[in-house]
Amino acid sequence: QVQLVESGGGSVQAGGSLRLSCVASAYIACMAWFRQAPGKEREGVAAIFAASITNYTDSVKGRFTISKDNYKNTVYLQMNSLKPSDTAMYYCAARGSAGCTYYSAMDYWGEGTLVTISS
Repeated sequence: QVQLVESGGGSVQAGGSLRLSCVASAYIACMAWFRQAPGKEREGVAAIFAASITNYTDSVKGRFTISKDNYKNTVYLQMNSLKPSDTAMYYCAARGSAGCTYYSAMDYWGEGTLVTISS
């Protein structure tokens, strides 16, 4: 069992930046970020395999960057040029089997951290 703990959420104005962090209790190669906006289904945002293979959902390409520090068992999500539509609860997730994309089924989930973007 892998525990995931997110941090870094908050409230910023549109155009601002936030950096989310997620610490895993053990090394796991595939980690990802998902989000769920009020009244909407949860959606995958970005995923990273090992520390270098990344993929993103179209709506965040060019604005968000996922990265991973394998020594710290930590995944980050740098979010720039934030929009009100990015407002959501952001969840860290991890997968212990083959296939690592933002639309893959995940095995482990964090509790979430809230991101609120005001216009």
